[in-house]
Amino acid sequence: MSTTRRLSGLLPDLSPWRSSRDFRTLFFQGAVTFFTSFMAMIALPLQIKELTDSPLAVGAMGAVELVPLVVFGLYGGALADALDRRRLILLSEAGLGVLALLLLVNALLPEPLLWPLYVVAAGVSALSGLQRPALDSLMARIVPHEQMTAAAALNALRYQIGAIAGPALAGLVVAYAGYAAAYAATVAGFAVSVALCARLSPAPPSPGAERPSLRGIAEGARYAWSRPVLLGTYAVDLAAMFFAFPNTIFPFLADELDAVWALGLMYSAGAVGSLLLGVTSGWTSGVRRHGLFVVCGAAAWGLAIAGAGWFTNIWLVLVCLAAAGAGDMLSGLGRATIWNQTIPEGLRGRLAGIEVLSYSVGPQLGQVRAGTMAGWTGTRPAFWGGGLMCLAAVAALSALLPSLVTYDAETDRDALLRREARETREAREACEATGAQETHEAREAGTSA
Repeated sequence: MSTTRRLSGLLPDLSPWRSSRDFRTLFFQGAVTFFTSFMAMIALPLQIKELTDSPLAVGAMGAVELVPLVVFGLYGGALADALDRRRLILLSEAGLGVLALLLLVNALLPEPLLWPLYVVAAGVSALSGLQRPALDSLMARIVPHEQMTAAAALNALRYQIGAIAGPALAGLVVAYAGYAAAYAATVAGFAVSVALCARLSPAPPSPGAERPSLRGIAEGARYAWSRPVLLGTYAVDLAAMFFAFPNTIFPFLADELDAVWALGLMYSAGAVGSLLLGVTSGWTSGVRRHGLFVVCGAAAWGLAIAGAGWFTNIWLVLVCLAAAGAGDMLSGLGRATIWNQTIPEGLRGRLAGIEVLSYSVGPQLGQVRAGTMAGWTGTRPAFWGGGLMCLAAVAALSALLPSLVTYDAETDRDALLRREARETREAREACEATGAQETHEAREAGTSA
């Protein structure tokens, strides 16, 4: 095999981009949102740090965001199964833009207030909880079954590009133009994003979909609990994020390493590692054992975070953070593929709500853990101690849930059922479209006669 062919096999698989107009629209919408949202995501904790100079105050963001995320994430999943997902995405995106505007107004005050920062953080958490299930469950509808891993890789690549440029630029904007400029960029980004969301095709609920209810949410939870593979994806991600998500204490690590200049690089280093994996992700489209992605990626994340807390050289710390990002992306590819390949259409919204909790509640709790542990033991032990606890948790969960490690997309019963259901639906839609075309042509012929 030639070198050129080998290299082309590493490049991202663009099949979802070519096959789905809605995927392309969401790709651009997400790129804009991620890039500008990271401006606010970096500016907000920095502003709290400036106002309080307390790691506990910064870590409290996680506690403030947790309850809205749990409540609205679950309810958002039920809404995604009962309403038009396009409309839900559009309205929540507009709401997020309004919250960004409130941050801008507060930053423009002569003496910015602290409490609105926590209120907005809670509001963002609530709206994100409502939106994410609709976005995540929409992917399985607009992307072919066999292209799920490629779609997950492209989405992650888009996210990481924003995660690299956003924090790095945010650090410069905050340093030289102030918090208001960062929030203004976020507002402008949401305006563009709303316009793009309006171009998505309608995504009505399945026939016979029930109204959102606690019973419906419980049904989704029971289904998730009955599937050890799904349970494993949630548990591994929760453990990895709870024990080894240190982003809120990056400013304090930068102070200890006498490298305040590198704070933006610390926030974006993980995205660099994810990007490197993303641009060489072509090989992942041919992998069937996606459970191994979940486990090995989470273990790599924990080991790398431990290394970031152990080393005192800033460049070695940045390398470790980049390695952590690559591990996190690998685990994310496995989770997204398993979810999209095995969950029934009628439960996708509710299960996406649980997915939101699994990959969002973990970081929120992780912020609280990191801030609290840093206050008790110091910043660096909060890093390496959390990384080692992550490794231990992943090993224990792999032993308790072996079906996650042995998952195979070509033999898993649920994956095969979902593939068959999609092929049946597509064949039915093709027949209906052909019948409609023939009827239309017959009417035209009759009119001409």
